[in-house]
Amino acid sequence: MTRARARRLGAGSLPRSTTCSTTRPATRSTSGPASRPLAALALLALLATPALAGCGSGESGGQGGAQAPAADVEQPGESWTVLIYSMADTDLEPFMVTDINEAGEVGSTDKLKVRAFVDRNAGYGEEPLLDQGDWVGGRVLDLTEPGRTELVADLGDVNSADPATLADFIAQGIADHPADKYALIISDHGAGWPGIGPDEGSDYDVLDLIDIGDGISAGLEEAGVEKLDLLGFDACLMASYEVASAMAPVARRMVASQELEPGHGWDYRSLSVLAEDPTTGTETFGSAILDGFEQQAIDSGTEADITLSMIDLTRMPALDEAVEAFSDELGQTPEVAPAVGRAESTVLAFGKSPDPMQDSNHSDLGLLVEAIGADAEEVSAPAEAIATALDDVVIDSVAGPATADATGLSVYLPPSADLADPAYQEVAEADPWEELLLEYYEAGDAIPTDELPEFDTADGEPTVNLAEDGTLELKASFADAALGNLTDAVISYGLVNGDGSVTYLGEEIADVDPDTAEVYGTYDLTVLVLDDQVDTAYGYLDLDLSEDLAYGYLDIPLTYYPSYDPETPQEALLSAVLDVEGGGFVSETLYGYDPDSQGYGELPPDPEGLLVPDVLTYTADGEGIWEPTTDVGLYADIPNLLYDFEPLESGTEIWVELTATDYGGNSATTGTQVTVP
Repeated sequence: MTRARARRLGAGSLPRSTTCSTTRPATRSTSGPASRPLAALALLALLATPALAGCGSGESGGQGGAQAPAADVEQPGESWTVLIYSMADTDLEPFMVTDINEAGEVGSTDKLKVRAFVDRNAGYGEEPLLDQGDWVGGRVLDLTEPGRTELVADLGDVNSADPATLADFIAQGIADHPADKYALIISDHGAGWPGIGPDEGSDYDVLDLIDIGDGISAGLEEAGVEKLDLLGFDACLMASYEVASAMAPVARRMVASQELEPGHGWDYRSLSVLAEDPTTGTETFGSAILDGFEQQAIDSGTEADITLSMIDLTRMPALDEAVEAFSDELGQTPEVAPAVGRAESTVLAFGKSPDPMQDSNHSDLGLLVEAIGADAEEVSAPAEAIATALDDVVIDSVAGPATADATGLSVYLPPSADLADPAYQEVAEADPWEELLLEYYEAGDAIPTDELPEFDTADGEPTVNLAEDGTLELKASFADAALGNLTDAVISYGLVNGDGSVTYLGEEIADVDPDTAEVYGTYDLTVLVLDDQVDTAYGYLDLDLSEDLAYGYLDIPLTYYPSYDPETPQEALLSAVLDVEGGGFVSETLYGYDPDSQGYGELPPDPEGLLVPDVLTYTADGEGIWEPTTDVGLYADIPNLLYDFEPLESGTEIWVELTATDYGGNSATTGTQVTVP
């Protein structure tokens, strides 16, 4: 299924005038059926705005056809060393302690050696880690017999985001435990191409992709090992094209998630497959990780939108070549740019947020190129080449019912240049895709003035119709000249305050009828209410739907006040998946956002903590700010949090508007004030 993604509220949403224009049962799948010099380097830096301060298995190869690259022939082995690098000096510490305890249930054998680096924080709990108990700082441990450890080194205050720390851990681990095969698993908040981290005790330092590659490469070089057999990222958003390309020089296989990961992460008892049979191949081990993750998600009730992929990094060069050819073709046919924008706005997306500055802008690569190729015949062949190469690269995957169509790797695609992060230029392995972004944004910047979005409303207002069932329909005609450039449309709604400001309650997808050149959206005149069974508060409804309308996706922005440190609030996102037909929520997860790493990770359970929903308010003079809807807060007891859609009271003054956006990020908005009947 395809998860539609609504454009976020922006300057075009201001109600200053009535019309304005601005310049999961879980699913398992296995694979079946040199960059050019960067041009216009300054473009992203000039236009970007700074970001505001996580079932069959087996060793199956790709079947991409006669032109597929030769499969990497795995050499047999009789022993494994697994290195676990837990950057737990963060709010994910309780989850990572559980992970090591799971690995400790397996322990080491004569042919399996498990070593862990664990950097703990003083403020996130006192859970004992196996027989080591609780501590603060970094320790290197050998997991010995089940439940027991041997302290290798007490590192004290250490920066786990320093690539030298990672390199030393790898080199010493391999030197102490030589084996036929090596695996490295890194865990913390993940952000995709920006990297993984932070280490809170080291000024929130982050391992970016360059750091990760340098750290692994240096460690392997010192140990005299060419590549890792398996590299795992137990973190959010790390199954991306950029990460896979960057890690190809240091590992043969990679396991990572496209979507945000639930806090429980992987089930490290999957190591038992190696303990039971140390001759187990890399792909069998990887599939066991996928199986364990999927089953733990099912047992925890978090399976609705999980993803986890196993990537054959030895086949990444073919995918890189296909991406470069696609980029070249787009550069020669800029008229294809609208198809890119339409695909970006509709395909499955990961790490979404109603706040555009916190949206990861990760789109599913396979679905993206499929949609572009179907929309623009000019690039259908190079789009198909990417799909074929991707099919060869992704050798196994699991997904939940709401992410069943995920193809295994995401890619960075901000909808417009002003949302692009200039730091992306530093990801050298992403050069082919970055070139595509530059060409796409250049095409959007070149849209003629007479083709910019414009509503054609005779009296300056959209048409409002109130149906008998209480649904409000908003409709407006659109200028024909701009119709072909449109990528998406939304209907937004909010409360009109006495001072002329508008407090927006949410946004939903609107439709564009190309035959009548009309944009229309519906609103059922309700407001999302969160109820902790003590107090209630309005929440901002950012509602997306799967293409088959089977699932609804709610991303609710919040501020989280932990009970152990209420003076240090954290930006958070309550992500929920709704079974539309059944009417119930199939998953609810509270994620924290880290502005330093741009990463997400599930917040540890804290029923005594407080959640304060945030909504977007625009003042009468057009200034926008996210504001709390309550000064009391709701208890962060997620399993017992209730949701309802309450009808607005009769006589309530609301503002409703339609916004249409083109592939250049230009938008037009038309709105009107309505009294709820």
